[in-house]
Amino acid sequence: MPELLTLSGIGGAMELVGGLLIVFGFLTRPVAFLLAGEMAVAYWMFHAPRSLYLVLNGGDASILYCFVFLLIFFAGPGGWSVDGSGSRGNGRAM
Repeated sequence: MPELLTLSGIGGAMELVGGLLIVFGFLTRPVAFLLAGEMAVAYWMFHAPRSLYLVLNGGDASILYCFVFLLIFFAGPGGWSVDGSGSRGNGRAM
């Protein structure tokens, strides 16, 4: 089990907490942006020095998750999320 204040520990904590926040749709855009950056850093720090070819360096999952988190960042939360439920009007005047 990695210690919490190492690169692996911080990355794991970000993925665990950020993944839960995205699942529930709370702070979706900022969390997705941070996780996309984390995946990009993971690729360039750990996979790209081996080789720039994805098949050879094993970084295909990091690149995939980076672009998936960028998609979530630009698409935003869904209608059933915590973020999406507050921004939708219900037709009643206050």
